[in-house]
Amino acid sequence: MLVKAAVSLPTTITAEDLAALIAERDALAGALRVAHAERDLALERLKALQRKFFAAKSEARSTDQEDLFLNEAEQLAPTDQTPAALTEVEESTPVAGHQRKKRGRKPLDPALPREIVRHELPEAERVCAHDGHALVEIGAEISEQMDVIPEQVRVLQHHRIKYACPCCDQGLKVAPTSARIIPRGLLTERAQAWVITGKYQFGMPLYRTAALLRRFGGDLASNTLAAGVVRIGQAVQPVINLLRDHLLDADLIYGDETTVQVLKEPGRKAQSKSYMWAQMNGTGPPVRLFAYAPGRGAVHAEKLYAGIRRGATLMSDGYEVYNGIARAGGLTHLGCWVHARRPFIKADDAIPKAARSQDQVASRFVGLIGKLYRAEALAKDWAPQRRLRLRSRYSRAVVREIEGLLLTHLHSVAPSSLLGEALHYLHGQWPKLVRFLDSGSWPLDSNAVENAIRPFVVGRRSWLFADTVGGANASANLYSLIETAKANNIEPYRYLVALFKKLPLAQTADDYEALLPWRINLDAA
Repeated sequence: MLVKAAVSLPTTITAEDLAALIAERDALAGALRVAHAERDLALERLKALQRKFFAAKSEARSTDQEDLFLNEAEQLAPTDQTPAALTEVEESTPVAGHQRKKRGRKPLDPALPREIVRHELPEAERVCAHDGHALVEIGAEISEQMDVIPEQVRVLQHHRIKYACPCCDQGLKVAPTSARIIPRGLLTERAQAWVITGKYQFGMPLYRTAALLRRFGGDLASNTLAAGVVRIGQAVQPVINLLRDHLLDADLIYGDETTVQVLKEPGRKAQSKSYMWAQMNGTGPPVRLFAYAPGRGAVHAEKLYAGIRRGATLMSDGYEVYNGIARAGGLTHLGCWVHARRPFIKADDAIPKAARSQDQVASRFVGLIGKLYRAEALAKDWAPQRRLRLRSRYSRAVVREIEGLLLTHLHSVAPSSLLGEALHYLHGQWPKLVRFLDSGSWPLDSNAVENAIRPFVVGRRSWLFADTVGGANASANLYSLIETAKANNIEPYRYLVALFKKLPLAQTADDYEALLPWRINLDAA
């Protein structure tokens, strides 16, 4: 038998009790909202971390967002929805007809040396099976294979001929050797260039280079190779100084930096984080410079940008140190739209799949920034004045739309959320981001310098760290030479061989100027 417990309820409630209950309810509701917000932020951070560690690193978007980071060719094709500003072109441009690529293997380079291997029938088979007459040669079916001859290690034995007077013992003379970049060095200039391009162009650590040499009879320790690399990195400093003079005199300079680890640095732990600074010019002969510094502070940046031409233009990411450099040098400072876009990509990726749509705030920002890049891709080969007209007519309207969306949502989103961080970064960089509208020669982003620093970042995955500060400085100099040679369409190995042979002979400023990548005579090396 069930017995219901009697519960006594008050028949009346006072106004004070009601107000207290309402206040308690509102407090609990507020606490619940805060708990839900904190939970959502934690889930968002967790999803972002999972994507960072396990998902693809590409920032390409789906094709339905009018974004050129993935599908430039398709987006550039004019459609009925193409904005008028993008189709109103002052002058016609001939477009080559479409040609389908021929299927099959790509032919081998005709400049490669050829060795003919004849395949002949045995004498007994050179008889016609029908009438017994001897067969005669009428031609050949030709096919080609690429053959690789492994590296050949040899020794150059230098004989310094001695001369003496047959009548006295005072006339002894010895023929001198030619000047070398490393006096009494164990490796020739060609061998040094091979070692250096192996590490700094193709990312092969020196211990692997030493192991490869041993396969061909060159038994050298990796420490011996490292010592030679450091000495050459120091010997090329005059050329690096001239490259820096050319860079600082440019109208447009890009700046970026990335981390590097140096194990044996006085006064610092091996785990300390150091930096490799990258600089490149946007006008004049291409220059790509790397410089090692133990930190990322303004004191290091000021040394690298000391002497920059006043009134020049600086393109960088949002790192605060570059703002100080721009102010001190009276520079026009441009912001990077790729760095502004990247946080919105992260915010967009953190949205649950079920809730994703083009109406999401992050997706709208990504799509609008994609419109800017659509216009830039269309005007890639245009003259600066014509590109400026496109920016004034079309890009400026897109920028106004982005600004309106920014101001609408800047204070309505939690600042600690991924979207909030993206909005506040965009707001902080806004004055620099919109400056590209004032000139047709200014870039939209710092992708150029990021591409220049990428070989260092990729190589770092193989050799991991520098052993000493001297090694880090030598690496910076040699990366600078190789990347500058590549930017000038010069094969780095050929340039280094010529440089290493001619550098010991240089004495005047003009001699060193003649060693710059765009001036050196490679044929005379």
